[in-house]
Amino acid sequence: MSIASLTLASNPVASPRRRRLRFHQPLPSFARRPGFVFSSVSPPASSALLSVASDPAAGEGLSRIDSLSQVSAVLGCQWGDEARANSSTSWPSISTSSLVGGANAGHTIYNAEGKKFAHHLVPSGILNEDTLCVIGNGVVVHLPVLFKEIDVLEANGISCKGRILVSDRAHLLFDFHQVVDGLREAELAESFIGTTKRGIGPCYSSKMNRNGIRVSDLRHMDTFPQKLDLLLSDAAAGFQGFNYGPEMLKEEVERYKRFAERLEPFIADTVHVMNESIAQKKKILVEGGQATMLDIDFGTFPFVTSSSPSAGGICTGLGIAPRVLGDLIGVVKAYSTRVGSGPFPTEILGKGGDLLRFAGQEFGTTTGRPRRCGWLDVIALRYCCLINGFSSLNLTKLDVLSDLPEIQIGVAYKHADGTPINSFPADLRLIEQLKVEYEVLPGWQSDISSIRNYSDLPKAARQYVERIEDLVGVPIHYIGVGPGRDALIYK
Repeated sequence: MSIASLTLASNPVASPRRRRLRFHQPLPSFARRPGFVFSSVSPPASSALLSVASDPAAGEGLSRIDSLSQVSAVLGCQWGDEARANSSTSWPSISTSSLVGGANAGHTIYNAEGKKFAHHLVPSGILNEDTLCVIGNGVVVHLPVLFKEIDVLEANGISCKGRILVSDRAHLLFDFHQVVDGLREAELAESFIGTTKRGIGPCYSSKMNRNGIRVSDLRHMDTFPQKLDLLLSDAAAGFQGFNYGPEMLKEEVERYKRFAERLEPFIADTVHVMNESIAQKKKILVEGGQATMLDIDFGTFPFVTSSSPSAGGICTGLGIAPRVLGDLIGVVKAYSTRVGSGPFPTEILGKGGDLLRFAGQEFGTTTGRPRRCGWLDVIALRYCCLINGFSSLNLTKLDVLSDLPEIQIGVAYKHADGTPINSFPADLRLIEQLKVEYEVLPGWQSDISSIRNYSDLPKAARQYVERIEDLVGVPIHYIGVGPGRDALIYK
């Protein structure tokens, strides 16, 4: 995971009648205004945070959006897939993917006509024609994926010329990194991490080994073959199943000569671009991919991503100073999900988990894998809020819970002997053995997808939202209640 692009999560879009489980949330309207820069630090998630509805609540939404700081960020609070992307799409000016990450995490966004776009590298703000999209130095870039996304956008009438910048300091992810990712997972056998096998970990390994290849290296094709040969030779030495020979090197070099020519108009010193934009008082929205519980340091290691998709990754992934950061919005589902292996304390096993999965259409954008589903874990959420210092939360997919007679919230962890655990543990064995204490709240059992004013929500729904605020200590300012761009409540 990584912080690749800032987007306010929007609710997943489904068919007109969503089964009250919803797909991706809409993009905020504020992201659709001019003068904004979109910055991507890692693959985005989705959040309907900033869509402005055409009703009395719209004025309040615009006011709240206008009051956000010049440099704001939207980050995931769980294990990714919180529905952050759509909210970011409406942000005007600069949309950045600045933290970390690559094409392992996907984000699904919808334009005003309901057309679906599944992205991995291009920041969500691309749907706003007045937004400049920046892929920061913290992202690892797989050029075939980037070009494919650009081709799809262009084919749908969305111009990318002059609107996407790729950091010259970003590292390149090659196809062989994906092969190595699969070989590494196979070696782990039953202890596999459950990666997307998109090569993210191996690419970051190349970066940390200081033999990675950066975007700027594409401007020096005289030395590019030697650098690529070193990377491929390392892979062959480390994995018996990796077959490398002169022909492979020749083919890759020729391929990347073509890529270099196509990428050249997009390459920029994005550190300069970002800081110049800040000096010019442009609005900047940083979109983070994945989420804090997958952070390489703070997540459920080793079942994590290879980067830092938490707030600290914004500065290192974009090259901007900590003092310029303002509002940080955490995106959290009304329940919990995670993909792949790793601890998941509030997971619902069996039929209950299946019902929630199909209600929320919880299947990965990148791989199509079914997501594991569970109750909202307040202990993990509080831990993420502590690390990131969120100023507010965007609660997404509340409508997915609408058919349940009662809803549980994980409110405390305890040892087997009943003694409390005060924070989210680093020790995986302890996580596996702990007991979760739940609070049970009544469900509302009614369709809330057309509601746009907080006071119109059923009492039980408001009670659920306010109980989360009490337990976490961070206000919930945005509530996603459906797949449409306007399916957002400002609280």
